[in-house]
Parts: sequence; C-alpha cells; structure tokens
Amino acid sequence: MANANIYLKFLLLLWILKWGQSAASNYVQDACSVTKYRALCITSLASFSSSAKESPSKWARAGVSVTLGETKNVSKYLNKVKNYREMRGKYRIPLSDCVEVFEDAIDQLHLSLGVLRKLSGSQFYAQMGDVTTWLSATLTDQDTCLDGFENPRGKQAKMLRNRVLRASYFTSNALALVNKLATSGLENIE
Repeated sequence: MANANIYLKFLLLLWILKWGQSAASNYVQDACSVTKYRALCITSLASFSSSAKESPSKWARAGVSVTLGETKNVSKYLNKVKNYREMRGKYRIPLSDCVEVFEDAIDQLHLSLGVLRKLSGSQFYAQMGDVTTWLSATLTDQDTCLDGFENPRGKQAKMLRNRVLRASYFTSNALALVNKLATSGLENIE
C-alpha cells in the first residue's frame, strides 16, 4: 500500500511538472506569435515564461533586455575584429561605421529598457512612441552596418554579417513585442 501511495504521488508530481512546463511554453508561444522570427523569440525568451506569463509589458521588457545583451555581444565582437588583418583593407570604413552605430544602438536600447521599467498611465502613449522610435532607430543602425557588408568576402566579413543580421532579428522581435504592448493598452502595465 505504501508503495502504491508513493507511486501515485510520483505520477501526480510528474503531471504537475508537465502541465507547468506546458503552460510556460504556451505563454512564450503566445507572446512570440506577433514576431517575425518566432523560433528565435521562443528560444531566447523561454526562460521568462514563469515570470512574464500573460503580461505584455513584461514580455516587451524581456524582448528589449535580450536584444540589449545580443547587441552588446555584437559590439564587443566588432571591436575585436577591427584588429584582424582581413578587416583592415576594404572593410576598414564599413567596420568603423558598424562600431559607431552599434554604440548608438546600445544607447537606444538602454533608453528603451529604462522607459519600459517605469511605464506610467498618464505618459503611456508618449512612452510607447519613444520606445518604438528608439527600437526603429536601432534597426536602422543595424541595417546601416549591414550595408557595408552586402556581399562579404572572407570568413570574418561573413561572420560579421551573420552576427549583425542575428542582432537585427532580435531587435525586430523586441519591436513587435513593444508594439503588442502599445496596442494592448494601459491596463497591461505591470
């Protein structure tokens, strides 16, 4: 009898854990349904499911936060590769432009995250306008960087292009999550 009770408790625990994971999975899938790069959104934001649940404001903050992290990583990479011989010739000026626009992008993402952390009912629509402007400018900055590496030749140039593209996918997803918050309205501020 004791073994049967232990077994039933074990099965109940497994069911609860599976249901909890399923619910968390549904939260991130629902949040990411508005994004263009859905698989990237789901994998990069899955860890926020238990805290963000159905909160558009928390998903928007999470999206901008992971975008900021990715953009910082690319910025570090850009500063590292500018010392590579392959990047000194034809790519010297475009790489310099990339370094500069990624610094601007980091500033804009910091501003966006700061506003998303302090949303207020009376300023909500103005704040959403600012954040969408900054995220759009970040996308433009990333596109500007990509312009210099349109047909990359060489391993480093191709890797650079791929990393910048990936950062732009994160930014696009963050913008979609912010737009979802903006259209869901004031009642979804947390």
